[in-house]
Amino acid sequence: MAPAWGHVHFWGRLLHPSSALLICLTAIVVIQFLGYGGLGLVFLLLLTGIRALLPGWWKLLRRLRWLLASVWLILAYGTPGDALLDAAWLPTHEGVAEATLHVARLTLMLGCLAWLLGSLGQRGLLVALVSLLRPLARCGVATDRLVVRLSLVMENLQVELPKGAWRDMLDGNPGGGDGPASLQVEVPAWRSLDYLVCLGAVVFSLCAVALG
Repeated sequence: MAPAWGHVHFWGRLLHPSSALLICLTAIVVIQFLGYGGLGLVFLLLLTGIRALLPGWWKLLRRLRWLLASVWLILAYGTPGDALLDAAWLPTHEGVAEATLHVARLTLMLGCLAWLLGSLGQRGLLVALVSLLRPLARCGVATDRLVVRLSLVMENLQVELPKGAWRDMLDGNPGGGDGPASLQVEVPAWRSLDYLVCLGAVVFSLCAVALG
């Protein structure tokens, strides 16, 4: 029976959820500095899990399509340069190039997030967040409510929520108070594979930045 804390496989073995979260966060940060060459590498890497990735990726793109369109228009028309076809009402060449690159970065960032959400699920996200925030908890910081809220926010990015649901969720009352009063999360220990994969992600990120 597979563990209940998420299913992220690498080389046929199960990864720790927190290592998957670290990989995703690293990718999201690095993508912001990549050109088309580096973005192509990230896209090829995402294609390896396209079957599990595509439905969630499409949902995120569909929900944020107007935001992406607005970002493209703002950058295309707000960047100074030479207008397309010498028409004053068209965006500039420089603006189109900058807007397209920025939207491509955002699209791949959503792909990384879709991979994380599809791989871990809410239970895996809880384990990942508890594991990464454990040092703060040992220092006396109350991280329990933060962990639950963050996991709910990330999980519900792919779900159509009723009106007012976001406010209830951020107030710590998701689902109208019908859920369990307590939640027990068992955090497994990291294994050598987790360290190797995270190290590989850092090396891949450096190569992508150099190429981009």
